[in-house]
Amino acid sequence: MNQPLKIGIATLTLLSASISLTHADTEVSQLKQQVSQLEKSLNLLKGEISRLQAKEANATTTTATAPQVSNETEPTDELASDHSAEELDDGERYVTQAEFQGMQSDLENYKYQVQRDRDTKTALSSRQLLINGVVQAKASYYDEPQTTRPNGNNTASAVNHRRSSFDLGAVQIGFMGNLFKDYEQGRNLDFNLRFGTSPQSGTNNSYLNLLDAQLIYNVLPTISADTGRLSVTLGQQLLPFGQEVQSTEDLKPTINNALFSLPGYGYGLALREVGLIVRGDAFPTVDYGYNYRSPMFSYAFGIVNGNGANKSDDNDDKNFIGRLRYTLPAEYNSWLRELSLGVSWYQGKSNLFEINGNNASFAGKGDVLRKGIDLYYNHHPFGLTYEYVQGEDDTYVNANHSVYNRKSESHTGTLFWNFGEQFVKGFRNQGRYDDWWPKSYQAFYRFDSIDRDTHLNNQTIDIHSLGLNAFFAETTKFQLNVNHIDNAISNQKYNELVAQFQYGF
Repeated sequence: MNQPLKIGIATLTLLSASISLTHADTEVSQLKQQVSQLEKSLNLLKGEISRLQAKEANATTTTATAPQVSNETEPTDELASDHSAEELDDGERYVTQAEFQGMQSDLENYKYQVQRDRDTKTALSSRQLLINGVVQAKASYYDEPQTTRPNGNNTASAVNHRRSSFDLGAVQIGFMGNLFKDYEQGRNLDFNLRFGTSPQSGTNNSYLNLLDAQLIYNVLPTISADTGRLSVTLGQQLLPFGQEVQSTEDLKPTINNALFSLPGYGYGLALREVGLIVRGDAFPTVDYGYNYRSPMFSYAFGIVNGNGANKSDDNDDKNFIGRLRYTLPAEYNSWLRELSLGVSWYQGKSNLFEINGNNASFAGKGDVLRKGIDLYYNHHPFGLTYEYVQGEDDTYVNANHSVYNRKSESHTGTLFWNFGEQFVKGFRNQGRYDDWWPKSYQAFYRFDSIDRDTHLNNQTIDIHSLGLNAFFAETTKFQLNVNHIDNAISNQKYNELVAQFQYGF
Protein backbone atom coordinates (compact mmCIF):
# COMPACT_ATOMS: atom_id res chain seq x y z
CA MET A 1 0.00 0.00 0.00
CA ASN A 2 1.59 3.29 -1.07
CA GLN A 3 2.02 6.30 1.19
CA PRO A 4 -0.75 8.62 -0.28
CA LEU A 5 -3.36 5.86 0.11
CA LYS A 6 -2.36 5.33 3.76
CA ILE A 7 -2.62 9.06 4.43
CA GLY A 8 -6.07 9.15 2.80
CA ILE A 9 -7.35 6.22 4.89
CA ALA A 10 -5.98 7.80 8.06
CA THR A 11 -7.62 11.11 7.20
CA LEU A 12 -11.00 9.45 6.60
CA THR A 13 -10.67 7.54 9.89
CA LEU A 14 -9.93 10.74 11.82
CA LEU A 15 -12.83 12.54 10.16
CA SER A 16 -15.21 9.69 11.02
CA ALA A 17 -14.01 9.66 14.62
CA SER A 18 -14.39 13.42 14.94
CA ILE A 19 -17.92 13.26 13.51
CA SER A 20 -18.82 10.46 15.94
CA LEU A 21 -17.41 12.45 18.86
CA THR A 22 -19.33 15.51 17.74
CA HIS A 23 -22.57 13.52 17.66
CA ALA A 24 -21.72 11.98 21.05
CA ASP A 25 -21.11 15.41 22.56
CA THR A 26 -24.41 16.58 21.13
CA GLU A 27 -26.28 13.60 22.58
CA VAL A 28 -24.68 14.10 26.02
CA SER A 29 -25.62 17.77 25.96
CA GLN A 30 -29.20 16.90 25.04
CA LEU A 31 -29.40 14.32 27.87
CA LYS A 32 -28.12 16.88 30.36
CA GLN A 33 -30.79 19.34 29.22
CA GLN A 34 -33.50 16.68 29.58
CA VAL A 35 -32.34 15.73 33.10
CA SER A 36 -32.26 19.39 34.09
CA GLN A 37 -35.76 19.86 32.72
CA LEU A 38 -37.02 16.80 34.64
CA GLU A 39 -35.48 18.12 37.87
CA LYS A 40 -37.23 21.45 37.38
CA SER A 41 -40.55 19.71 36.69
CA LEU A 42 -40.13 17.52 39.82
CA ASN A 43 -39.41 20.55 41.99
CA LEU A 44 -42.47 22.31 40.58
CA LEU A 45 -44.60 19.24 41.29
CA LYS A 46 -43.31 19.06 44.89
CA GLY A 47 -44.12 22.72 45.39
CA GLU A 48 -47.63 22.24 44.02
CA ILE A 49 -48.24 19.26 46.37
CA SER A 50 -47.01 21.26 49.36
CA ARG A 51 -49.29 24.16 48.45
CA LEU A 52 -52.33 21.88 48.16
CA GLN A 53 -51.53 20.19 51.50
CA ALA A 54 -51.22 23.55 53.25
CA LYS A 55 -54.51 24.69 51.71
CA GLU A 56 -56.27 21.53 52.96
CA ALA A 57 -54.80 21.95 56.48
CA ASN A 58 -56.00 25.56 56.64
CA ALA A 59 -59.49 24.51 55.58
CA THR A 60 -59.60 21.82 58.33
CA THR A 61 -58.46 24.27 61.02
CA THR A 62 -61.06 26.83 59.96
CA THR A 63 -63.85 24.24 60.15
CA ALA A 64 -62.78 23.06 63.63
CA THR A 65 -62.71 26.56 65.17
CA ALA A 66 -65.90 27.81 63.53
CA PRO A 67 -68.76 28.80 65.99
CA GLN A 68 -71.77 26.48 66.36
CA VAL A 69 -74.98 27.65 64.72
CA SER A 70 -78.56 26.43 64.80
CA ASN A 71 -79.68 23.47 62.77
CA GLU A 72 -81.81 25.70 60.58
CA THR A 73 -78.96 27.77 59.24
CA GLU A 74 -76.25 25.09 59.14
CA PRO A 75 -77.26 23.49 55.81
CA THR A 76 -77.41 26.88 54.16
CA ASP A 77 -73.91 27.77 55.30
CA GLU A 78 -72.60 24.43 54.12
CA LEU A 79 -74.16 24.95 50.70
CA ALA A 80 -72.69 28.42 50.50
CA SER A 81 -69.28 27.10 51.48
CA ASP A 82 -69.46 24.31 48.90
CA HIS A 83 -70.63 26.78 46.22
CA SER A 84 -67.78 29.14 47.04
CA ALA A 85 -65.24 26.34 46.85
CA GLU A 86 -66.71 25.20 43.51
CA GLU A 87 -66.41 28.68 42.08
CA LEU A 88 -62.81 28.78 43.26
CA ASP A 89 -62.04 25.44 41.68
CA ASP A 90 -63.80 26.34 38.41
CA GLY A 91 -62.30 29.81 38.15
CA GLU A 92 -58.66 28.84 38.64
CA ARG A 93 -56.39 26.95 36.30
CA TYR A 94 -52.76 26.58 37.26
CA VAL A 95 -50.19 26.17 34.47
CA THR A 96 -46.96 24.49 35.38
CA GLN A 97 -43.68 25.86 34.17
CA ALA A 98 -43.20 22.74 32.07
CA GLU A 99 -46.48 23.40 30.23
CA PHE A 100 -45.55 27.02 29.71
CA GLN A 101 -42.12 26.10 28.39
CA GLY A 102 -43.70 23.52 26.10
CA MET A 103 -45.99 26.14 24.61
CA GLN A 104 -43.04 28.50 24.24
CA SER A 105 -41.08 25.77 22.46
CA ASP A 106 -43.97 25.15 20.04
CA LEU A 107 -44.11 28.85 19.20
CA GLU A 108 -40.38 28.94 18.55
CA ASN A 109 -40.65 25.90 16.28
CA TYR A 110 -43.51 27.53 14.36
CA LYS A 111 -41.53 30.75 13.91
CA TYR A 112 -38.56 28.74 12.67
CA GLN A 113 -40.69 26.79 10.18
CA VAL A 114 -42.31 29.95 8.80
CA GLN A 115 -38.94 31.65 8.41
CA ARG A 116 -37.44 28.56 6.77
CA ASP A 117 -40.29 28.28 4.26
CA ARG A 118 -39.97 31.97 3.48
CA ASP A 119 -36.22 31.67 2.88
CA THR A 120 -36.26 28.44 0.86
CA LYS A 121 -39.70 28.09 -0.78
CA THR A 122 -41.09 31.59 -1.26
CA ALA A 123 -40.55 33.94 -4.22
CA LEU A 124 -40.00 37.46 -2.93
CA SER A 125 -40.39 40.88 -4.51
CA SER A 126 -39.88 44.42 -3.34
CA ARG A 127 -43.59 45.21 -3.76
CA GLN A 128 -46.90 43.37 -4.06
CA LEU A 129 -46.77 41.10 -7.13
CA LEU A 130 -49.21 38.84 -8.98
CA ILE A 131 -47.80 36.46 -11.60
CA ASN A 132 -50.22 35.23 -14.27
CA GLY A 133 -50.09 33.69 -17.69
CA VAL A 134 -51.86 31.78 -20.43
CA VAL A 135 -50.81 28.92 -22.72
CA GLN A 136 -52.69 27.67 -25.79
CA ALA A 137 -51.93 24.29 -27.37
CA LYS A 138 -53.95 23.50 -30.48
CA ALA A 139 -54.31 21.22 -33.49
CA SER A 140 -55.95 22.10 -36.82
CA TYR A 141 -57.11 20.29 -39.95
CA TYR A 142 -58.05 21.70 -43.39
CA ASP A 143 -60.12 19.88 -45.97
CA GLU A 144 -58.21 21.73 -48.72
CA PRO A 145 -54.39 21.67 -48.78
CA GLN A 146 -52.67 24.93 -47.88
CA THR A 147 -49.78 26.02 -50.11
CA THR A 148 -47.52 29.07 -49.87
CA ARG A 149 -44.94 29.34 -52.65
CA PRO A 150 -41.36 30.52 -52.02
CA ASN A 151 -40.70 34.23 -52.39
CA GLY A 152 -37.69 34.36 -54.69
CA ASN A 153 -34.82 32.68 -52.87
CA ASN A 154 -36.61 32.97 -49.54
CA THR A 155 -38.01 29.57 -48.59
CA ALA A 156 -38.53 30.23 -44.87
CA SER A 157 -42.28 30.82 -45.14
CA ALA A 158 -42.98 28.28 -47.90
CA VAL A 159 -45.72 25.72 -47.17
CA ASN A 160 -46.19 22.68 -49.40
CA HIS A 161 -49.60 20.99 -49.46
CA ARG A 162 -50.33 21.18 -45.73
CA ARG A 163 -53.59 19.79 -44.36
CA SER A 164 -52.91 19.58 -40.62
CA SER A 165 -50.66 21.10 -38.01
CA PHE A 166 -49.96 21.23 -34.28
CA ASP A 167 -49.32 24.73 -32.94
CA LEU A 168 -49.05 26.90 -29.88
CA GLY A 169 -51.60 29.65 -30.29
CA ALA A 170 -50.19 32.03 -27.71
CA VAL A 171 -47.89 31.77 -24.72
CA GLN A 172 -47.93 34.72 -22.33
CA ILE A 173 -46.64 35.53 -18.87
CA GLY A 174 -47.55 38.67 -16.97
CA PHE A 175 -46.65 40.51 -13.80
CA MET A 176 -49.07 42.84 -12.09
CA GLY A 177 -48.49 44.71 -8.88
CA ASN A 178 -48.77 47.79 -6.77
CA LEU A 179 -46.14 50.52 -6.47
CA PHE A 180 -48.03 52.78 -4.06
CA LYS A 181 -51.11 51.87 -2.03
CA ASP A 182 -53.41 54.59 -0.74
CA TYR A 183 -55.25 53.04 2.21
CA GLU A 184 -57.47 56.06 2.81
CA GLN A 185 -58.93 56.71 -0.66
CA GLY A 186 -57.56 54.02 -2.97
CA ARG A 187 -55.62 56.34 -5.29
CA ASN A 188 -53.16 53.57 -6.05
CA LEU A 189 -50.24 53.46 -8.44
CA ASP A 190 -50.11 50.07 -10.20
CA PHE A 191 -48.04 48.47 -12.93
CA ASN A 192 -48.61 45.80 -15.57
CA LEU A 193 -45.84 43.94 -17.39
CA ARG A 194 -46.57 41.16 -19.90
CA PHE A 195 -44.49 39.13 -22.34
CA GLY A 196 -45.77 36.83 -25.06
CA THR A 197 -44.84 34.74 -28.05
CA SER A 198 -46.53 32.88 -30.87
CA PRO A 199 -45.16 30.46 -33.50
CA GLN A 200 -43.93 31.80 -36.83
CA SER A 201 -44.53 30.04 -40.14
CA GLY A 202 -41.46 28.46 -41.69
CA THR A 203 -39.11 29.12 -38.77
CA ASN A 204 -38.42 27.66 -35.37
CA ASN A 205 -37.69 31.05 -33.84
CA SER A 206 -40.34 32.09 -31.34
CA TYR A 207 -39.02 35.12 -29.53
CA LEU A 208 -40.50 36.36 -26.28
CA ASN A 209 -41.72 39.87 -27.09
CA LEU A 210 -42.79 42.64 -24.78
CA LEU A 211 -46.58 43.04 -24.98
CA ASP A 212 -47.62 45.30 -22.10
CA ALA A 213 -45.49 47.69 -20.07
CA GLN A 214 -47.55 50.33 -18.32
CA LEU A 215 -48.08 52.40 -15.21
CA ILE A 216 -51.66 53.01 -14.02
CA TYR A 217 -52.55 55.80 -11.61
CA ASN A 218 -56.05 56.05 -10.17
CA VAL A 219 -56.88 59.75 -10.07
CA LEU A 220 -60.23 59.34 -8.30
CA PRO A 221 -60.81 57.28 -5.13
CA THR A 222 -61.58 53.59 -5.62
CA ILE A 223 -62.65 52.69 -2.08
CA SER A 224 -66.38 52.97 -2.73
CA ALA A 225 -68.06 51.04 -5.57
CA ASP A 226 -70.86 53.58 -6.03
CA THR A 227 -68.61 56.44 -7.21
CA GLY A 228 -67.06 57.10 -10.61
CA ARG A 229 -63.55 56.04 -11.55
CA LEU A 230 -60.75 57.82 -13.41
CA SER A 231 -57.31 56.40 -14.22
CA VAL A 232 -54.34 57.37 -16.38
CA THR A 233 -52.27 54.68 -18.13
CA LEU A 234 -48.82 55.44 -19.55
CA GLY A 235 -46.85 52.94 -21.62
CA GLN A 236 -47.45 50.12 -24.09
CA GLN A 237 -51.02 48.84 -23.95
CA LEU A 238 -54.08 47.62 -25.86
CA LEU A 239 -56.18 50.22 -27.62
CA PRO A 240 -59.64 50.95 -26.15
CA PHE A 241 -61.39 50.24 -29.46
CA GLY A 242 -64.54 48.12 -29.54
CA GLN A 243 -64.83 44.82 -27.66
CA GLU A 244 -62.63 42.28 -29.45
CA VAL A 245 -59.50 44.44 -29.32
CA GLN A 246 -59.65 44.99 -25.56
CA SER A 247 -60.35 41.36 -24.65
CA THR A 248 -57.41 39.27 -23.48
CA GLU A 249 -56.83 35.76 -24.81
CA ASP A 250 -58.45 34.01 -21.86
CA LEU A 251 -61.77 35.88 -22.33
CA LYS A 252 -62.36 35.37 -26.07
CA PRO A 253 -64.95 32.73 -27.05
CA THR A 254 -63.34 31.85 -30.39
CA ILE A 255 -59.92 30.41 -31.11
CA ASN A 256 -59.19 32.73 -34.04
CA ASN A 257 -59.44 36.48 -33.55
CA ALA A 258 -61.80 38.71 -35.52
CA LEU A 259 -60.46 39.68 -38.95
CA PHE A 260 -60.63 43.45 -38.39
CA SER A 261 -58.35 43.23 -35.33
CA LEU A 262 -55.51 41.43 -37.13
CA PRO A 263 -52.72 42.94 -39.25
CA GLY A 264 -52.60 42.09 -42.95
CA TYR A 265 -56.20 41.69 -44.06
CA GLY A 266 -57.46 43.65 -41.04
CA TYR A 267 -56.63 46.95 -39.39
CA GLY A 268 -54.07 45.71 -36.87
CA LEU A 269 -55.99 47.22 -33.96
CA ALA A 270 -55.08 44.30 -31.67
CA LEU A 271 -51.41 45.28 -31.85
CA ARG A 272 -50.25 47.22 -28.83
CA GLU A 273 -49.42 50.91 -29.03
CA VAL A 274 -47.22 53.15 -26.90
CA GLY A 275 -48.89 56.25 -25.50
CA LEU A 276 -51.02 57.87 -22.82
CA ILE A 277 -54.67 56.85 -22.35
CA VAL A 278 -57.23 58.10 -19.82
CA ARG A 279 -60.02 55.72 -18.75
CA GLY A 280 -63.01 56.30 -16.51
CA ASP A 281 -66.69 55.75 -15.81
CA ALA A 282 -69.63 57.52 -14.18
CA PHE A 283 -73.05 56.88 -12.59
CA PRO A 284 -72.59 53.22 -11.64
CA THR A 285 -75.40 50.84 -10.68
CA VAL A 286 -74.25 48.81 -7.68
CA ASP A 287 -75.69 45.70 -6.03
CA TYR A 288 -73.51 44.70 -3.08
CA GLY A 289 -75.42 41.48 -2.52
CA TYR A 290 -74.38 40.12 -5.94
CA ASN A 291 -71.04 41.95 -6.05
CA TYR A 292 -72.32 43.73 -9.16
CA ARG A 293 -71.17 47.10 -10.52
CA SER A 294 -72.23 48.51 -13.90
CA PRO A 295 -71.48 52.16 -14.78
CA MET A 296 -73.91 54.00 -17.04
CA PHE A 297 -71.09 55.71 -18.96
CA SER A 298 -67.56 54.45 -19.49
CA TYR A 299 -65.05 56.35 -21.61
CA ALA A 300 -61.45 56.31 -22.80
CA PHE A 301 -59.34 58.73 -24.81
CA GLY A 302 -55.66 59.33 -25.44
CA ILE A 303 -52.75 59.72 -27.85
CA VAL A 304 -50.36 57.02 -29.14
CA ASN A 305 -47.46 56.76 -31.56
CA GLY A 306 -49.48 54.75 -34.08
CA ASN A 307 -46.46 52.73 -35.19
CA GLY A 308 -47.08 49.47 -33.34
CA ALA A 309 -45.49 47.81 -30.34
CA ASN A 310 -41.86 48.16 -29.24
CA LYS A 311 -41.17 50.97 -31.71
CA SER A 312 -40.44 54.67 -31.60
CA ASP A 313 -42.71 56.95 -33.58
CA ASP A 314 -41.81 57.08 -37.29
CA ASN A 315 -43.17 60.61 -37.83
CA ASP A 316 -44.06 63.74 -35.90
CA ASP A 317 -47.81 63.09 -35.90
CA LYS A 318 -49.54 61.38 -33.02
CA ASN A 319 -52.63 59.21 -33.45
CA PHE A 320 -55.78 59.84 -31.39
CA ILE A 321 -58.03 57.19 -29.87
CA GLY A 322 -61.42 57.62 -28.21
CA ARG A 323 -64.29 55.44 -26.99
CA LEU A 324 -67.64 56.02 -25.28
CA ARG A 325 -69.93 53.29 -24.00
CA TYR A 326 -73.46 53.60 -22.64
CA THR A 327 -74.90 50.80 -20.49
CA LEU A 328 -78.59 50.77 -19.72
CA PRO A 329 -78.99 51.23 -15.94
CA ALA A 330 -80.72 48.11 -14.65
CA GLU A 331 -80.80 46.03 -11.49
CA TYR A 332 -78.99 42.72 -11.32
CA ASN A 333 -82.18 40.65 -11.74
CA SER A 334 -83.46 42.71 -14.67
CA TRP A 335 -83.50 41.11 -18.14
CA LEU A 336 -82.01 44.37 -19.48
CA ARG A 337 -78.85 43.94 -17.41
CA GLU A 338 -75.58 44.32 -19.36
CA LEU A 339 -77.19 45.85 -22.45
CA SER A 340 -74.75 48.43 -23.82
CA LEU A 341 -73.91 50.41 -26.94
CA GLY A 342 -70.44 51.75 -27.72
CA VAL A 343 -68.73 53.94 -30.30
CA SER A 344 -65.00 54.04 -31.05
CA TRP A 345 -62.80 56.31 -33.11
CA TYR A 346 -59.13 56.21 -34.15
CA GLN A 347 -57.37 58.75 -36.38
CA GLY A 348 -53.81 59.54 -37.32
CA LYS A 349 -51.13 59.74 -39.99
CA SER A 350 -48.89 57.15 -41.64
CA ASN A 351 -45.89 57.52 -43.92
CA LEU A 352 -46.32 57.03 -47.69
CA PHE A 353 -43.51 55.68 -49.86
CA GLU A 354 -42.75 55.72 -53.57
CA ILE A 355 -41.19 52.45 -54.71
CA ASN A 356 -38.83 52.57 -57.69
CA GLY A 357 -37.23 49.19 -58.27
CA ASN A 358 -35.17 48.40 -55.20
CA ASN A 359 -35.26 51.99 -54.00
CA ALA A 360 -37.88 53.71 -51.86
CA SER A 361 -38.42 57.37 -51.03
CA PHE A 362 -40.87 59.36 -48.94
CA ALA A 363 -44.08 60.39 -50.71
CA GLY A 364 -45.65 62.38 -47.88
CA LYS A 365 -48.11 61.30 -45.21
CA GLY A 366 -51.52 59.69 -45.53
CA ASP A 367 -54.60 59.73 -43.34
CA VAL A 368 -55.61 56.72 -41.23
CA LEU A 369 -59.18 56.60 -39.91
CA ARG A 370 -61.10 53.90 -38.03
CA LYS A 371 -64.70 54.26 -36.89
CA GLY A 372 -66.60 51.60 -35.00
CA ILE A 373 -69.89 50.88 -33.31
CA ASP A 374 -70.60 47.87 -31.10
CA LEU A 375 -73.55 46.29 -29.32
CA TYR A 376 -73.21 44.06 -26.27
CA TYR A 377 -75.78 42.03 -24.35
CA ASN A 378 -74.89 39.35 -21.83
CA HIS A 379 -77.58 37.98 -19.56
CA HIS A 380 -76.91 34.42 -18.42
CA PRO A 381 -77.41 32.06 -20.17
CA PHE A 382 -77.77 34.05 -23.43
CA GLY A 383 -75.35 36.52 -24.98
CA LEU A 384 -74.98 38.64 -28.10
CA THR A 385 -72.16 40.83 -29.44
CA TYR A 386 -71.86 42.78 -32.69
CA GLU A 387 -69.18 45.10 -34.04
CA TYR A 388 -69.09 47.19 -37.19
CA VAL A 389 -65.82 48.88 -38.17
CA GLN A 390 -65.20 51.23 -41.07
CA GLY A 391 -61.72 52.16 -42.22
CA GLU A 392 -60.08 54.69 -44.53
CA ASP A 393 -56.42 54.47 -45.57
CA ASP A 394 -54.45 56.68 -47.93
CA THR A 395 -52.14 54.63 -50.16
CA TYR A 396 -49.61 55.84 -52.69
CA VAL A 397 -50.03 54.63 -56.30
CA ASN A 398 -46.67 54.47 -58.06
CA ALA A 399 -48.17 54.17 -61.54
CA ASN A 400 -49.67 57.67 -61.62
CA HIS A 401 -47.90 59.17 -58.57
CA SER A 402 -51.16 59.85 -56.78
CA VAL A 403 -52.76 59.12 -53.40
CA TYR A 404 -55.67 56.69 -53.36
CA ASN A 405 -58.16 56.67 -50.48
CA ARG A 406 -59.04 53.03 -49.82
CA LYS A 407 -62.28 52.47 -47.90
CA SER A 408 -63.05 49.22 -46.13
CA GLU A 409 -65.55 47.81 -43.65
CA SER A 410 -66.07 44.76 -41.46
CA HIS A 411 -68.87 43.02 -39.56
CA THR A 412 -68.41 40.67 -36.61
CA GLY A 413 -71.35 39.12 -34.77
CA THR A 414 -71.44 36.41 -32.09
CA LEU A 415 -74.32 34.51 -30.49
CA PHE A 416 -73.60 32.27 -27.50
CA TRP A 417 -75.50 30.14 -25.01
CA ASN A 418 -74.10 29.03 -21.64
CA PHE A 419 -74.79 25.76 -19.79
CA GLY A 420 -73.64 25.62 -16.19
CA GLU A 421 -73.07 27.96 -13.28
CA GLN A 422 -69.53 29.21 -13.88
CA PHE A 423 -70.80 32.56 -15.09
CA VAL A 424 -72.92 33.08 -11.92
CA LYS A 425 -70.70 34.75 -9.30
CA GLY A 426 -72.81 33.67 -6.35
CA PHE A 427 -72.48 29.99 -7.34
CA ARG A 428 -68.79 29.81 -8.23
CA ASN A 429 -67.77 31.67 -5.06
CA GLN A 430 -68.96 28.85 -2.83
CA GLY A 431 -66.47 27.78 -0.22
CA ARG A 432 -65.16 24.27 -0.90
CA TYR A 433 -62.26 22.40 0.64
CA ASP A 434 -61.22 20.63 -2.57
CA ASP A 435 -60.23 22.16 -5.92
CA TRP A 436 -63.83 22.47 -6.99
CA TRP A 437 -65.09 24.47 -9.97
CA PRO A 438 -68.53 24.33 -11.60
CA LYS A 439 -68.47 22.53 -14.94
CA SER A 440 -69.82 24.81 -17.67
CA TYR A 441 -70.25 24.74 -21.44
CA GLN A 442 -70.66 27.50 -24.00
CA ALA A 443 -71.96 26.99 -27.53
CA PHE A 444 -71.62 29.84 -30.03
CA TYR A 445 -71.98 30.93 -33.63
CA ARG A 446 -69.90 33.72 -35.15
CA PHE A 447 -70.08 35.53 -38.47
CA ASP A 448 -66.91 37.43 -39.39
CA SER A 449 -66.59 39.41 -42.60
CA ILE A 450 -64.30 42.08 -44.01
CA ASP A 451 -64.28 43.96 -47.32
CA ARG A 452 -60.75 45.21 -47.96
CA ASP A 453 -61.79 47.74 -50.62
CA THR A 454 -65.42 48.67 -51.13
CA HIS A 455 -64.59 50.19 -54.56
CA LEU A 456 -63.26 46.93 -55.99
CA ASN A 457 -64.66 43.45 -56.54
CA ASN A 458 -63.41 40.21 -54.98
CA GLN A 459 -61.97 41.90 -51.90
CA THR A 460 -64.04 40.12 -49.25
CA ILE A 461 -63.35 37.38 -46.72
CA ASP A 462 -66.27 35.68 -44.96
CA ILE A 463 -65.90 33.22 -42.07
CA HIS A 464 -68.74 31.28 -40.45
CA SER A 465 -67.82 29.57 -37.17
CA LEU A 466 -69.55 27.07 -34.90
CA GLY A 467 -67.91 26.22 -31.60
CA LEU A 468 -68.12 24.71 -28.15
CA ASN A 469 -66.13 25.79 -25.10
CA ALA A 470 -65.87 23.46 -22.09
CA PHE A 471 -64.80 25.05 -18.80
CA PHE A 472 -63.72 22.17 -16.55
CA ALA A 473 -61.39 24.04 -14.17
CA GLU A 474 -61.03 27.57 -12.90
CA THR A 475 -58.41 28.65 -15.45
CA THR A 476 -58.61 25.82 -18.00
CA LYS A 477 -60.92 25.31 -20.96
CA PHE A 478 -61.18 23.15 -24.07
CA GLN A 479 -62.30 24.78 -27.33
CA LEU A 480 -63.56 23.17 -30.51
CA ASN A 481 -64.23 25.35 -33.59
CA VAL A 482 -65.45 24.51 -37.08
CA ASN A 483 -64.80 27.33 -39.56
CA HIS A 484 -65.99 27.77 -43.14
CA ILE A 485 -63.76 30.29 -44.96
CA ASP A 486 -64.69 32.00 -48.22
CA ASN A 487 -61.68 34.05 -49.33
CA ALA A 488 -62.50 35.95 -52.52
CA ILE A 489 -59.09 37.66 -52.50
CA SER A 490 -57.21 34.36 -52.94
CA ASN A 491 -60.20 32.64 -54.61
CA GLN A 492 -60.30 29.86 -52.01
CA LYS A 493 -63.09 28.11 -50.14
CA TYR A 494 -62.30 25.56 -47.46
CA ASN A 495 -63.28 24.25 -44.05
CA GLU A 496 -61.14 24.22 -40.93
CA LEU A 497 -61.40 22.16 -37.74
CA VAL A 498 -59.48 23.54 -34.76
CA ALA A 499 -59.21 22.08 -31.25
CA GLN A 500 -57.41 23.91 -28.48
CA PHE A 501 -56.57 23.51 -24.80
CA GLN A 502 -56.09 26.78 -22.99
CA TYR A 503 -54.90 27.02 -19.44
CA GLY A 504 -53.92 29.94 -17.27
CA PHE A 505 -52.28 30.51 -13.95
